[in-house]
Amino acid sequence: MIRRRPTPGCLPPRQSRGFTLLEVLLAFVVFALSFAVVLEILSGSMRSTARAKEYTEVALIAQSIMDQVGLDIPLQPGFGLEGETGAYRWDLTIEPLKGANDTINSTELAELTGIDLLEVHLSISWGTYPRERSNQFSTIKAVLAEPLGGT
Repeated sequence: MIRRRPTPGCLPPRQSRGFTLLEVLLAFVVFALSFAVVLEILSGSMRSTARAKEYTEVALIAQSIMDQVGLDIPLQPGFGLEGETGAYRWDLTIEPLKGANDTINSTELAELTGIDLLEVHLSISWGTYPRERSNQFSTIKAVLAEPLGGT
């Protein structure tokens, strides 16, 4: 009986005795890297949620303040007001509307229509340095123009 010598690429199967140390270490590294990526995604999601909460609160505060303009807050050119709502600081200014072009100014518009247009600017800021944030809001309000005779 002649025995054949196995070729290098066709060795007979060995009995499996478990994982080698290298395989275990490689599996651990893959697990650790994927776990770190998942943690980073979760922490980024939590930061985004907190930031969205802040901006939602700011928008609600801005809407509340803008709704008071003309009711509790006088709608007069040159009027300014500052205040705080919780952790948010705000600054409100009212000024005559500045036209995008010089074809007609707000005085001529008031004479033609009997209506003055005023710009209301609201700036809200929160947080402390270096993470201080702010947001600006603007709207246009219309008021009846005062007669030129001034009664």
